[in-house]
Amino acid sequence: MDYDVKDIKLAEQGKLSVEWAYKSMPVLTLIRKRFAKEKPLKGLRLGACLHVTTETASLMETLKAGGAEVRLCASNPLSTQDYVAAYLVKYHDIPVYAIKGEDTETYYRHIASVLDMKPHMTMDDGADLVSMIHSKRKDLIKGILGGTEETTTGVIRLRAMAKSGVLRFPIIAVNDAQTKYMFDNRYGTGQSTLDGIIRATNRLVAGSVFVICGYGWCSRGLAMRAHGLGANVVVTEIDPLKALEAVMDGYRVMPIAEAAEIGDFFCTLTGNIDVIRREHFVRMKDGAIVSNSGHFNVELDLEGLKGVTRKTRMLREFVEEFTLRSGRRVYVLGEGRLINLAAAEGHPSSVMDMSFANQALSAEYLAKNVKSLKKQVYAVPQDIDREIARLKLAAMGVRIDALTPEQDKYLHSWEMGT
Repeated sequence: MDYDVKDIKLAEQGKLSVEWAYKSMPVLTLIRKRFAKEKPLKGLRLGACLHVTTETASLMETLKAGGAEVRLCASNPLSTQDYVAAYLVKYHDIPVYAIKGEDTETYYRHIASVLDMKPHMTMDDGADLVSMIHSKRKDLIKGILGGTEETTTGVIRLRAMAKSGVLRFPIIAVNDAQTKYMFDNRYGTGQSTLDGIIRATNRLVAGSVFVICGYGWCSRGLAMRAHGLGANVVVTEIDPLKALEAVMDGYRVMPIAEAAEIGDFFCTLTGNIDVIRREHFVRMKDGAIVSNSGHFNVELDLEGLKGVTRKTRMLREFVEEFTLRSGRRVYVLGEGRLINLAAAEGHPSSVMDMSFANQALSAEYLAKNVKSLKKQVYAVPQDIDREIARLKLAAMGVRIDALTPEQDKYLHSWEMGT
């Protein structure tokens, strides 16, 4: 079997780590048991480009249990847990192409290795597989039934492709499922981003000015958690509605040019490029700590920073010191890549349970309904979303009410008034 991992001997460590993650993934466990019996993905080749974590291992096992032939590569050069990659190869015969810290050339070679299987279905986190297929591997398009997309950044790219009329097969936007973004993005990103920042720096958050760029679901979660640790949270936004929401949530809102002068910690979560630029770096106070938790490192203008830098050095693992010409020092975490996976372990498995349940069930939905789907981006069907929520509540031991017949009739009629 072809694969490319750091060290296959790490598989034993991976086995224990995956076992620990399983304990908080009851929904995906139930789906895997059903998939093993029904084989809804039998005969399908599935190429996946995801963060190679313990939770992803559970998803890969579920897809394979459902009958799919699976290959996996990393969706970010710094997000791989090398012991997980080794575990999937050794214990499940799943070809994995992922090494933490791989260079750009290796990263794209690994993507190409996944595509060499000629997949019937893609599973992306950032749309790199789909982008590669549409640009350099168009020969594969005829054989592809469709794909799924995990994250906000990827959905943005794919919707742009669909709008331009260049998307050649249907995609299900897993990110837009309520059981994904309301929990994974908000609670997962909020906790894991702070985890990464604290692991990298060991700095106290309480009493600091914590600047968060953007106020989408991921940013909401980070703001909530930073505030909970005692930070004075500042939000920067371009959308007046989101900015107003941030104000009503109790945070200060201002342009990044103003926030740059007062921040102790900075974190971008927008999905856009050059959010913190050269002119902002030079206004930061000595010792400012800058990170990104968006999918790609383009949110930080690192080339602009280098242009005003006198010297650099690695101060700690994942902490690079930039000494500016002014003598002030700015610290960039994890090469500007998503800090929750660069310096920490990503989202807790309990929220990834729902996200990856959406991935597995969306793959099943694609396989069953591909003939009726057009070349566009689709939302996860609501019945899938609600079923995942129901299963998660049941696993947590939480019960809820049901409508009485009279209540149901009332909600579906127009005749009854006050």
